[in-house]
Amino acid sequence: QVQLVESGGGLVQAGNSLKLACAVSGRTSSRFVVGWMRQPPGKERELVGAIEWSDGTTYYADAVKGRFTISRDNAKNTVDLQMNSLKSEDTAVYYCVADRKLVLPPKFTFWGQGTQVTVSS
Repeated sequence: QVQLVESGGGLVQAGNSLKLACAVSGRTSSRFVVGWMRQPPGKERELVGAIEWSDGTTYYADAVKGRFTISRDNAKNTVDLQMNSLKSEDTAVYYCVADRKLVLPPKFTFWGQGTQVTVSS
């Protein structure tokens, strides 16, 4: 059973940076994608981006492209979400998610518990 545990959320001022981390355990498939979803207050969940575990190929939503970076550390089994130039609209609960492949619209089998990111303007 895949388990995902997020860390690193918090309160940050607009324009600043924050990094989230996701610890991944229980992965058994060679084909594996880890992503980040977020749910802003009063809105539906949306895909932030994802990374292919095998070769590091990344995908980003237009709203975060150029500001957010997803990376993975195969040795540590972690996936990081580096968020720069944060805006108030980035305020959301961020979830680490995973599945065998990325599909659009996004659908993930495995979810972390979520971590709150609040950007103050």
